Amino acid sequence: MSATGDDDRLAGIRRRIDAIDEQLQQLISERARLALEVGATKYPEPVGLSRTPRDYYRPEREAEILRLAVARNEGPLRDAEIVRLFREIMSACLAQQEPMKVAFLGPEGTFSQAAVLKQFGHSVRTLALPSIEEVFHDVEAGVADFGVVPVENSTEGTVGTTLDMLMNTPLHISGEVELRIRQHLLGRMSGLDGVARVYSHQQSLAQCRAWLDQRLPGVERVVVASNAVAARLAAEEEGAAAIAGDTAAEVYGLGILMASIEDRPDNTTRFLVIGRERPGPSGQDKTSLLLSSRHHAGALQELLHPLSRHDVSMTRIESRPSRRRKWDYVFFVDIEGHYADANVAAALAELEQAAAWLRVLGSYPAAIL
Repeated sequence: MSATGDDDRLAGIRRRIDAIDEQLQQLISERARLALEVGATKYPEPVGLSRTPRDYYRPEREAEILRLAVARNEGPLRDAEIVRLFREIMSACLAQQEPMKVAFLGPEGTFSQAAVLKQFGHSVRTLALPSIEEVFHDVEAGVADFGVVPVENSTEGTVGTTLDMLMNTPLHISGEVELRIRQHLLGRMSGLDGVARVYSHQQSLAQCRAWLDQRLPGVERVVVASNAVAARLAAEEEGAAAIAGDTAAEVYGLGILMASIEDRPDNTTRFLVIGRERPGPSGQDKTSLLLSSRHHAGALQELLHPLSRHDVSMTRIESRPSRRRKWDYVFFVDIEGHYADANVAAALAELEQAAAWLRVLGSYPAAIL
């Protein structure tokens, strides 16, 4: 085909893309108008009655929409890209009146912030806080609508502070986020030869230990409060590099000297969304429980029997000191299903009789991708 023929074909393809873009924009605008109509239908109260953005946010409905989008996907975009696009559309529609405020463990550029954006999209207002405790406190006080906190890493295990806070908070778990953790070596230098020291959070250094031993033996490793702090120091100090993620590289203007240096390719952190709301069933849910066993032989086995009898799958169990008296422990348990499901409700009723005490921390949609 001649050059002129190629140019004509390319121009035709671009005209088709422009026409599709116009249709997409019209459809997105129509979706936004319908989202406003849903809000007006749900809350037709007189003007002046204050509503917060979380009144309109329904995690179970968003999960349903995203799963349908994945089920319809025939490519060429990956499922993860389809989910991200739909999440951003829903985020923008929800924020038409006022953006939700979501607190996270800061500062800017942490993996916790990346988890917020993955779960809520970029149309929320993010509040970076200095500790997990303060995330809980701000949500409890109504300063933030929701909070996002890390609870476990597939390589380094449980985040004890989050479990300790869940023991005493009135908040509920209303969602979970699984974030694939890609650790990059960031810096302003042109190559590894210019790295004199590496800053990072203790867990990130542990997750990249083998790579550091092999590629940067003898280079000083400095533990700091967060990967975002590490990135800020790498941006300020000569010869300093940081182990952090894409968000930190963007926020602090650093280059990626080496990408994905974590020792395990499946390195993933699970985050919990905490809030005052109790999501309804989405069709694919988890329920988190806090249990205390009675002090006699076989007590733990008694706690697990109701789950087996009612065909409820337990996906996680973790013991933690109760902090009430020495050698007293509580159990954090994750099960499949929603507390409103018949088999889960029956199991919980029996558990309440077998346990010294039981608290349902929340039922919520299981993480999507």
